[in-house]
Amino acid sequence: MENALKPIEAKAISRYIRMSPKKVERVLNQVRGKSYKEALMLLEFMPYRSCGPVWQVIYSAAANAQNNYGLSKEDLYICEAKADKGPILRRFRPRAQGRGYAIRKPTCHISIKLQSIN
Repeated sequence: MENALKPIEAKAISRYIRMSPKKVERVLNQVRGKSYKEALMLLEFMPYRSCGPVWQVIYSAAANAQNNYGLSKEDLYICEAKADKGPILRRFRPRAQGRGYAIRKPTCHISIKLQSIN
């Protein structure tokens, strides 16, 4: 059997981002499978607040690929992008007649894997 070489993957993870994973996933669906440069350009002009943290994670993954594996940033594309649920911060607001109203503040973990085209 032929010894197949596994492509080199560089990854970056950003944890405890104060944003709903559903809102981050909407942005990740747009950049998944795109090249590194194309993804950064898309994120630059999209109107969503979650574009900032996603941009940072992609940029960090590319820096990891360049420094750790010697890959060129021009040859990278996003092979895997996901947003997992993090812990939910629970806060309470006072309401009428002594009641308390729960406010749930979600967090998420953003994971990006980049692969070289070659």
